[in-house]
Amino acid sequence: MPDAVGINDENINSTLNLNSNHRIVVIIGSGPAGLTSAIYTGRANLKPLLIEGEPSSTSDQPGGQLMLTSDIENFPGFKDGIDGPELMAQMRSQAERFGTEILTEKATKVDLDAPVKGIWTTNPQDGPPNFTADVVIISTGAQSLMLGIPGEDRLIGHGLSTCATCDGFFFRGKDIAVVGGGDSALEEALFLTRFANSVRLIHRRDQWRASPIMQDRARSNEKIIPVWNTQVTEIVGETSVKSLKLVDTVTGQESIQEIDGVFIAIGHSPNTDLFKGQLKMDDAGYLITGPGTTTNIEGVLACGDVQDQIYRQAITAAGSGCMAALDAQRWLEAHE
Repeated sequence: MPDAVGINDENINSTLNLNSNHRIVVIIGSGPAGLTSAIYTGRANLKPLLIEGEPSSTSDQPGGQLMLTSDIENFPGFKDGIDGPELMAQMRSQAERFGTEILTEKATKVDLDAPVKGIWTTNPQDGPPNFTADVVIISTGAQSLMLGIPGEDRLIGHGLSTCATCDGFFFRGKDIAVVGGGDSALEEALFLTRFANSVRLIHRRDQWRASPIMQDRARSNEKIIPVWNTQVTEIVGETSVKSLKLVDTVTGQESIQEIDGVFIAIGHSPNTDLFKGQLKMDDAGYLITGPGTTTNIEGVLACGDVQDQIYRQAITAAGSGCMAALDAQRWLEAHE
C-alpha cells in the first residue's frame, strides 16, 4: 500500500471554491499525531494548515507533552535516544518540507457541523472565522494532571515523570515514589518494580481507590511500600529530584523523604473543551472515533491522545496521525 494517496491540484481547485482563508485540511494540535498528519497530508499535496497552539498555553502548547521530556529512548529510529524537543523540532521541519503551513496561534472556536468548517484563532468569536476547511484533523492531545506544588515545573523530565512506560528504564536500581491511589497509580507502581529498588506509593487517604485485583497485586509485591494519609507538598532539587516534602493528612506532621525520582499518577485530562457540544465524547471527555479516526461529523477526524486513553505513547500517537491523514485523503476523494 502506498504511503500517500495523491490528489490532483486541478481537481481540487475545480471542486473547491478556494480563497485566501480557505484550506483543504486544517490540523489543530502539533504533537506527534498532528505533525505526522501534516507530513502525510503534505506529501499528498493537500497543503495543510497546522494550528500549533501558543507557547504560553498549558493545554495546547506547540509540540505537546514531548516538549517536557528530556530523553526518549523508545521512539524507533533513534538507537541512542533523542531529546523530546529535538524530536518535535525534526518532525516540525519534516512537515514544513512537505508544504505544511504552521500557525503559532491557539484555536479559540470551531464550527464543525457545516460542510465547510470554521476555525477561529484571533477574530472575535461573533465575527467570521479566521479559516475555513473541508477537513479538520483534531490532535489536541491530553495533559497529565499535576499536583500544583513547588518543584513540578522545574523538575518535570529531570526525575519527575508522568509516564512509567516512557521513563521507568531510567530508574533502574533507584528508590522512587508514585503519587496516586487509583488504578493508573497502582499500574504505574507495579510496572516500575521491574526497574526500581523500591517504590513508595503515596496516597492522601487510608485506602486506595483502585480495583480490588490491582490492590491485591500491589500488596503482594514486596517492592511496593504503601504510604497512607500523606500528601506531597513540594518536590525538592535544583537540577534533579532529591527528596519530597510530605505532610500527614491526619496529624499535620511534616517530613522529608529522600528519593531518586517521582511519578505523578493522578489522571489525565483530554484537551477537548473546544469541541464540546459538537463532537461525541466518552465520560472522561475523550473524543469517540471509529471506524478509523472518524468522528460523528463528516470530514472531522481525531488522532493521538485526544482520543486514546489507553496507550498514550508518542509512537501510537504518530501512527494514529498517519491514519487520520489517510482517512482525510480518502474522504476528500470520495467527495470530489
